[in-house]
Formats: sequence, structure tokens, C-alpha cells
Amino acid sequence: MQDNHNNEGGFVSNKTMEIVTALIILFFGAVVMWDSYRIGAGWGSDGPESGSFPFYIGLLIIISSVVTIFNAVRESDKDEFVGKGEFGMVMAVLIPAIIYVIAIDFIGIYVASAIFITVFMVWQGKFSILKSLMVAIPVNVFFFFMFEVWFKIPLPKAWLEAQFGY
Repeated sequence: MQDNHNNEGGFVSNKTMEIVTALIILFFGAVVMWDSYRIGAGWGSDGPESGSFPFYIGLLIIISSVVTIFNAVRESDKDEFVGKGEFGMVMAVLIPAIIYVIAIDFIGIYVASAIFITVFMVWQGKFSILKSLMVAIPVNVFFFFMFEVWFKIPLPKAWLEAQFGY
């Protein structure tokens, strides 16, 4: 069986990711407990208050997070969660996706989506710009008609769509 790990060394270890994830979940549990206590997590005259059940669920979340942190701290730090190569590949998708989401606010979802599809097809798929545009434009025209015309669901638009009366 082939080992798919690279030999560059671990970029992030399993131990680190387990601790970070457990801390995030612990914070979530604390927010649940705090808000449940705020709305009433005790016993009222007619039984348990509305926050009682969520309060104890938040407590269970915190307990499991603490156990996870305790176990992660005790384990060795040698197992790799993600290598440098894999992390780079994830960032090659994540960073353009973040730019795409930000661009939606400025140029609208349809134009941003057409650019996003075109860029990914050229950059990652190694397709020609012409082939990429032949996919990106019809896909977004179809989605425009589907959402805006047929379903009457307005999606974020900018100046270009305004030129067409939408």
C-alpha cells in the first residue's frame, strides 16, 4: 500500500488540531450555558425553565471538550494533521473562495461567479480562456434566469445587473 504523506514534515499536528477544535467547541458550550442561564436554567414554579435543557447540553459539550483537551495534551505530537503540500492546496482553493465571497458585494453574484468559474478552469483545470468562458457565462445566465426570473428570488447584484433592470 502506498503512503501518500509527503516527507516535508508536518505543518500542523493532530494534537494541535484536536486542542484547537476542542477549545472552539468548549467556547460554543460556554456560550450555550451562558445564554441558557440568562433566559432561565433553573427550576420554576411550574417545572424546569426554558433554558434548563440547553444549559445541561452546554455543560456536556464543555465536559467533552475538556476530556478531549486532556487526552490531546497527553498524546505524542508526532502525527501530522496536514503537511505543507496539502495545506498549500487547501489555501489555493480557500483564498480565491474568500476573494469571491467579498467580490459578490462589489460586482454582484453573477459576475463574480462567472469570473470565479473562469479563473478556476484556467488556473486549476488548465482549460483555455475561451472554453472557460463558454462554461462560466451560460452557467451564470441559467442561474440568473432560474433565481431572478423563474423563482423570483433576488440574489446580490451590482451595477451591471442594474443596467438590465434587475
